[in-house]
Amino acid sequence: MTEATSTHAFWLAGREATGDETFEVTSPWDGRTVGRAAVPTDAQVEEAVAAAAAVAEEFAATPAHVRAAALDHVVRRLGERSEEIARLISAENGKPMKWARGEVGRCSSVFRWAADEARRFNGGEAQRLDSDAGGTGRLALTRRFPLGTVLGIAPFNFPLNLCAHKVAPAIAAGAPIILKPAPATPLSALVLGEILAETDLPAGSWSVLPVPNDRMPALVQDERLPIISFTGSAPVGWSILDSVPRKRVTLELGGNGAAVVLADYASEKDLDWAAQRIATFSNYQGGQSCISVQRVIADTAVYDRLVPKVVAAVEALNTGDPSDDATDVGPLVSEEAAKRVESWVEEAVAAGARLLTGGKRDGATFAPTALENVPADTQLGHEEVFGPVMTFTRVDGEDEAFAAANNSQYGLQAGVFTHDVQTAFRAHRALEVGGVIIGDVPSYRADQMPYGGVKQSGVGREGVRFAMEDYTYERVMVFTGLDL
Repeated sequence: MTEATSTHAFWLAGREATGDETFEVTSPWDGRTVGRAAVPTDAQVEEAVAAAAAVAEEFAATPAHVRAAALDHVVRRLGERSEEIARLISAENGKPMKWARGEVGRCSSVFRWAADEARRFNGGEAQRLDSDAGGTGRLALTRRFPLGTVLGIAPFNFPLNLCAHKVAPAIAAGAPIILKPAPATPLSALVLGEILAETDLPAGSWSVLPVPNDRMPALVQDERLPIISFTGSAPVGWSILDSVPRKRVTLELGGNGAAVVLADYASEKDLDWAAQRIATFSNYQGGQSCISVQRVIADTAVYDRLVPKVVAAVEALNTGDPSDDATDVGPLVSEEAAKRVESWVEEAVAAGARLLTGGKRDGATFAPTALENVPADTQLGHEEVFGPVMTFTRVDGEDEAFAAANNSQYGLQAGVFTHDVQTAFRAHRALEVGGVIIGDVPSYRADQMPYGGVKQSGVGREGVRFAMEDYTYERVMVFTGLDL
């Protein structure tokens, strides 16, 4: 890989390219220049889209072993370059190294799952039709075929792994993809392109284009891009869906995840576990994860013992330089983001919330923070904070706990700390979310499982096989005159 301050080319139809402009990528921690990314011209973007459209039929017909071999290659190279790539993630994103290394590992898993799915996906499903007299001698075979080129739009908070969740399923399904990384964190995506360029995938089957946000509407509207997979803010996501209602659009828009601690989760060992998990996953990634813990909802039977444990665990976290292996919590993506979080906390305290710990900002770093009695009509009381902040709410009983968790415009994931299997199934039925995690925080995600939300948290599902289904459609072939 080139030196950190060099200019990173983008990847146009699978080949290295440079434009007329570049922009600096700076570290949220200390403001140093991490690298420069080349910006594609309008003509180059058009070339990428045209190349994807031209290769779509060929790519869809590519043998499964070819696509799987390319995906396997990415897995190998991620393993060989894991420390280097983790340091790049940490530098451009501000993510502590322990989490950056974990992200590289998860990205590798996504490509490994995609390689497996490429080998088994779309084997075809046969269905006999002679269950009715008119179907005598007929057999249906259903297979899936790509809808066309995918426009994948990725956010800054997981600059490698959320790119992988766009790219790997597309390659596995034989759908060309144009990946647009976040302007704040394009370098990890460009290194992924560097690895993909080492494969034998056909020219035009993929591009990585760091296009500025103000040039995205034209790409979103382009009829040659019938599938859009977007991860990011709710206003932008819903505006995309509204602008292209006839396209296949997947939106992963975030949430304000609830960790529910019920009365049966009452031993000291139980509460120590819950406190440690809540403290860690309210603050990992600087709280910049759509399934981080924002709301802690605890039964009154355990509330008074749980809260001090969580606060102590929060105060034990190490905040500082993300390149230091001992750091648990690094900066937010920018000082502007940290100032916004600070203003939300100040608003909540002014409205009557009690600050239990934290609440201080130093540049782009915001101290891990916990509050209770946060009024519902404050920003912190009903919006996604996307920062290292949690709130505590006391409830009386399971029904009140589930109602409090559902009292949100979001519905991505929820965690429920309970030992009772019946309660777990009631939670699964009652909670209006895309995923319920029993015995842990809402922040758990296995990259092969369906992932997404309801309400303002979005539409559609990520997860390798589920994204592949989103990128494809069913086509039926009927055989006639068979002796079945």
